[in-house]
Amino acid sequence: MDRDGVERLLTEAGADSRRLRHALTLLCDGQWWALADLVRETATSRRTIEALLRELPLERKGERFRVPLIDTPAFQDLFALAPPPEDPVGHLVPHYSAVLERLTALVAGAPRARHVLDHVSATPETVLRRALLLGARFWLPGARLLCVGDHDLTSLAVKLVHPETDVTVVDIDERILAYIDEQGLGVRTRWADLRLGLPTSAREHDLAITDPPYTPEGVGLFVARAVEGLKDEGRVLLAYGASERTPMLALKVQQALADLNLAYEAIHPDFNRYFGAEAIGSAADLYVLRPTTKTRPAVTSRLSRQATAIYTQGPQSVESTPSAPSGALGALGGFEAGLLVGDWPKELTQPRARLSTWLAKPHAAAPDRVAVSLPPGLSATLPRVLLATRASHVRVHVADALPGLPEVLSTVYSLTEAEGVLDAVRLPQPDGDAAVVLRRILDNGHAKLANTWREALIAVARNQGTALTKNEARTLIREAAPWSDDVTPLDASLHHLSALPAAVTTTVSALTTTT
Repeated sequence: MDRDGVERLLTEAGADSRRLRHALTLLCDGQWWALADLVRETATSRRTIEALLRELPLERKGERFRVPLIDTPAFQDLFALAPPPEDPVGHLVPHYSAVLERLTALVAGAPRARHVLDHVSATPETVLRRALLLGARFWLPGARLLCVGDHDLTSLAVKLVHPETDVTVVDIDERILAYIDEQGLGVRTRWADLRLGLPTSAREHDLAITDPPYTPEGVGLFVARAVEGLKDEGRVLLAYGASERTPMLALKVQQALADLNLAYEAIHPDFNRYFGAEAIGSAADLYVLRPTTKTRPAVTSRLSRQATAIYTQGPQSVESTPSAPSGALGALGGFEAGLLVGDWPKELTQPRARLSTWLAKPHAAAPDRVAVSLPPGLSATLPRVLLATRASHVRVHVADALPGLPEVLSTVYSLTEAEGVLDAVRLPQPDGDAAVVLRRILDNGHAKLANTWREALIAVARNQGTALTKNEARTLIREAAPWSDDVTPLDASLHHLSALPAAVTTTVSALTTTT
């Protein structure tokens, strides 16, 4: 049996040959392996595994393969007989078989990955083990956990294992927020494009966990936002992985973390496993990071120079060429804007506002006509851009295809679309108690939704000649929309905004029986 090629690979790998020896051991144990499964099991890049396979005699069964049993003795002295480093919570997993079964179904039924958001699904075992590690390392009863992005559904795993934990998810993907809410496990959901800001209601948490885009820009941004969402003594758990072939990429990411002045409390190697991401071995380490007294100033500095390109692919990838704002110039036409929001050509002289500032707080000048430019990859912000103002006319230039807009916006604006431009003309105030309450909520996009709703209900009751206390109004609102506490219209997910008209009607109809 010629094994020179295998020995050459092991010699070249040197001390790092354990991963190759582990793969060789698995291939010789009689099991049939698919390439993706072998990559994930060994946490070794596909390219490295393929190099090993080229040097081995293999028998195949469909897409699966193994070393023929007659040939395995020739490789026995090359095996890695000792197990890989111990999983810190692996011994707990068998006690949660029912939870794992539930998570397996949840992961299988989750919305499909969006590659432009660098989604790669973690395995059900991984999200269970994340929940177990959180509970093993920290005291979770009453603790507040922030999931900074949650395509992996870690929030649901935590609520299934530790239901007493208060969990909030912020995510840009409306489908994920809706799916998490559908499970009814008590997870609080907030919409956010982290490139533009973190909702005020997603602050003051004890712990944060994130599995960000694996670029230095993506990791730096998501971890910075996680720190924004923490109390001073909090911790950030970060999933990040790189191929054993690309240590310089890992270094750049770790430099981005170092720039945030974070202390490393632990790194659990290959803790996370994925369906996909074979270029990095379908695996990622789990970092436990602790902010220091120098972290928050570093986070503020980092976010002040935030760019929108953070992903590995798509229009907002770090390698994409930024489009010049001159394409938006034609969108103005004869539109005389009193304020320009976003990136516009320098020759325009009107007052300007950054998109992040526009979404963060009401504009002090209250302009009547506003022009907004949304660059590639930011079209999901369009409903929030419109809700962030009381301007009588908003013109939006969208570099991407115009997204579908929720029907609830038609209660505020008359909308007209043409060639990448959306004109939104504010409608007169409506008639009818329910319509008045709804419009008041949507006209105050930066205010807490439940507070505006409460005051509007009290005003309606007063006009009807009756009295409604604040506590009575709060009770009506919580019964009709239990998700509404602390959220603003800008932070609310679209499925919640779409449910708002019916919920408002319910509370207004209840006034006749309450007052």
